[in-house]
Amino acid sequence: MQPVKLSWRFPRTFWIANGAELCERAAYYGMFITLARYLNADIGFTDVETGVVTGMFAAGIYLLPTFMGIMADRIGFKNALIIAFALLTAGYGLLGALQLKLSALLALALIMCGGAIIKPVISGTVAKCSDEDHRARAMSLFYMVVNIGAFGGKFLAGDLNERLGLQYINFYASGMALLALFLVVLLYRDVDTEGVGKTFEEAVRGLGKVLCNFRFLALILIVAGFWTIQGQLYASMPTYIERMLGKGYKPEWLANINPFVVVLLVVPITHLIRKFRPENAIGIGLFIIPFTALVIAVGHWVEESRGASIDLGFIRAHPLILAICVGIGLQGLAECFLSPKFLEYASRQAPKGEVGLYLGYQHLTTFFAWFFGFISSGFLLSWYCPDPKTLSEASRVQWEAAIAGQAALPPEYDHAHYLWLAFTLVGFVALGALLVFKWVTARIDAAGAGERK
Repeated sequence: MQPVKLSWRFPRTFWIANGAELCERAAYYGMFITLARYLNADIGFTDVETGVVTGMFAAGIYLLPTFMGIMADRIGFKNALIIAFALLTAGYGLLGALQLKLSALLALALIMCGGAIIKPVISGTVAKCSDEDHRARAMSLFYMVVNIGAFGGKFLAGDLNERLGLQYINFYASGMALLALFLVVLLYRDVDTEGVGKTFEEAVRGLGKVLCNFRFLALILIVAGFWTIQGQLYASMPTYIERMLGKGYKPEWLANINPFVVVLLVVPITHLIRKFRPENAIGIGLFIIPFTALVIAVGHWVEESRGASIDLGFIRAHPLILAICVGIGLQGLAECFLSPKFLEYASRQAPKGEVGLYLGYQHLTTFFAWFFGFISSGFLLSWYCPDPKTLSEASRVQWEAAIAGQAALPPEYDHAHYLWLAFTLVGFVALGALLVFKWVTARIDAAGAGERK
């Protein structure tokens, strides 16, 4: 049998879908990295309210695609994409145009629904536009586009925030969604969706079955601990920097350290761990992740002992910024160990003959992580790194002087690093839970094997 000659040639619809995905990711991540600050500073939500709103929004983005995909299968991918990008264009535009709590909630609902439609439709298009021999290449191009869009969106958001303010990032996102809408309307050719997907009732039954499987659900919740810390790139880090150091830094750019490290190291690390047992590779990722939060907390003590500037030889850096950069880099490193092996390990927890069903719900890790992580972030910020608007008059004056470099921060910020210590604890609990999970499941499997003999 002759080996198949592989190429990088794909149908036009494949490239149009990827172009639309590039626009959507650039819009979403540009908005998402600034969302918590925008809701708090411009819309007027409290820290706790912001945590609840962003937590429900971010979690919904990962729960709804299964159900939105069913609709897309019925009305066709092109119609679904037109609806999705129209919702995104309106949602982002509304979020920027009206700075009211009710309109913000409506805007986020539109964005959540639009984004949830796009996730299964674009990935479905990529799958439909490639055969089995070229599927790996098609998916690698798709994920490269996702990372480029996410990186570019956050980079542009930092510049727009500095020049125009948080509000205009939403208009930029709306413009990117509108560009994607034009691409789909003018150039996207519908693909055959016959035989794709499932019914709504099947999706609900499948979700219920997965949630009732203690073994699979336990693994989902354990790994959610990893993504809870990872999610603080969006939930806590930007607000933390702004309240501790002011607006002179660009957290949007700092967040891009993570995808940079992943792109740089994921291939060599995947090769390195190719023979590792999946639970061991996941364990390495879960071992690293609590230290990513701990490093940021340590930055507080370094500042107390070394002052507000550290000489690195080639540049001087604030200890908090240096700690955040190291922490974000370590997050990327941890992700390189966990992500390639998670699906393999998760598939082993599923009952025989139902691996596909269970892996279809593996995104529940992010659902639980975002829901818990963003809501807990709101409470922790309000306790340890409060909104300056909530301070007493004297403390607010002192905070303004501190941001200008003329005084120390008021005592309300003395324990701001407790936020990161809390997430350090989450990481260590997840690591301990994995060790217990391995021990318990190994005993169950051994007992089952003995009974079969």
